[in-house]
Amino acid sequence: MPRDREGSFEPQLIKKGERRFTGFDDKIIAMYARGMTVREIQGYLEEMYGVLGSPDLISQVTDAVMEEVREWQSRPLERLYPVVFFDALRVKIRDEGTVKNKAVYLALGVVPDGTKDILGIWIEQTEGAKFWLRVMTEIKNRGVADILIAVVDGLKGFPEAITTVFPLTQIQTCIVHLIRNSLEYVSWKDRKGLAAELKTIYRAETAQGAFTALEDFSQGWWGQKYPPIAAMWKRQWEQVIPFFSYPAEVRKVIYTTNAIESLHMQLRKIIKTRGHFPNDDAAVKLLYLALRNITKDWKMSAREWKSAMNQFAILFADRFMPQLQ
Repeated sequence: MPRDREGSFEPQLIKKGERRFTGFDDKIIAMYARGMTVREIQGYLEEMYGVLGSPDLISQVTDAVMEEVREWQSRPLERLYPVVFFDALRVKIRDEGTVKNKAVYLALGVVPDGTKDILGIWIEQTEGAKFWLRVMTEIKNRGVADILIAVVDGLKGFPEAITTVFPLTQIQTCIVHLIRNSLEYVSWKDRKGLAAELKTIYRAETAQGAFTALEDFSQGWWGQKYPPIAAMWKRQWEQVIPFFSYPAEVRKVIYTTNAIESLHMQLRKIIKTRGHFPNDDAAVKLLYLALRNITKDWKMSAREWKSAMNQFAILFADRFMPQLQ
């Protein structure tokens, strides 16, 4: 190899004085964030750059992200979130020698100007009031003073926990989740007809009108054929009826957790090639890096937010207006 006697040669891949592949750190992290495993990254580096990076070295580079994750997870949050969506993503993680199907919970908040923000990532094997109380307390300690509406999908123990920490928050069950859960009881040929019948419930003008439609459904042909559906709606009715007290502009915002489900869909594309994660930190690390890529373009508010914001200012004047000054 020719000597660089004058010291004029500047390496492009691995800079002078570097003992390990720090020049590749960003490339390794970028590949890891797109769902590539350690072995796949190792093969890519060898094929493209002729560099043999050991799995331990690649793991060290990606593990360094955990410090950034901890800083992000404890960063200060906004004082007010008009709407926060809570939902779970199921991920296979090795725990105590066995692979378990754990729930990874994400909180997607909408700030007063309509832009979105991920509040955090939490992993718990079983949900419950104790777990959610810890999450709500953490959010409050990070600066959140108020949440106007929390949209959830029947999370166990959630109502008790959030009203303990944020007593004024209204809890809204995701209507789309409720419809989807209802259709699980229905044969494929009956789904279209039953879905049309359910529209009379959630498209009612008032809560009383919706309950009347639910009673009619329960006593009608569909309700008699599939009795668990009406029973399920009635069990969750207290978290359904807040929806009917809002005008159409606000209903469009809180109608569904589709915003966070769309986020989950993007995350599933990244983690689908993995059989399982070796531990909780590995799962959080990849999800954080994936979220960092996904959310970097979140700069615009939703198209319907301006109309909703005016309604929030009217409905929650004493809680919402100070944030707009």
